[in-house]
Amino acid sequence: MSRIGKRPVSIPGGVTAAVDGQVVKVKGPKGELQHVLVDAVLAKIDKDNIEIAMREDTREARAMWGMSRTLIANLVTGVTEGFEKKLEINGVGYRAAVKGSNLELQLGFSHDVAFPIPEGIQVKCPKPTEIVLTGIDKQKVGQAAAEIRRFRPPEPYKGKGVRYADEFVFRKEGKKK
Repeated sequence: MSRIGKRPVSIPGGVTAAVDGQVVKVKGPKGELQHVLVDAVLAKIDKDNIEIAMREDTREARAMWGMSRTLIANLVTGVTEGFEKKLEINGVGYRAAVKGSNLELQLGFSHDVAFPIPEGIQVKCPKPTEIVLTGIDKQKVGQAAAEIRRFRPPEPYKGKGVRYADEFVFRKEGKKK
């Protein structure tokens, strides 16, 4: 049994939620999001809570129950607080800057890397070696951060590259004579 799926998602003040068949819509001060549930689970609104239940007790339904609850909780958190990912850039001459609707990255290549900022994501560079991504959709924020990191992932010898702010890079010792 899913221990996560049993817990209802509370709807805070200033947030409205609606269930239309398998579509859950959440509207709050930061914006509006929706999610389409799989057929194995169903959602219902009970007072100030959204409850997720299985249609029938199958292996697929048990697997989707907790995940669906978490996705709906992420919708509620997104429209109230939003999500943020921080990236750090390490390396001599490595830097980032926002220019128009692109994030310009200098990562040691012979050319600059231009990353088009996705819709619904705000990018700030408080320092040339720091990137902060914010948005209401957790999946979009995480995907954008992963795509930026993929341009130059951190290498284990000197630690050069783009990494998450809370990421630990295991450092290796170099070759000895």
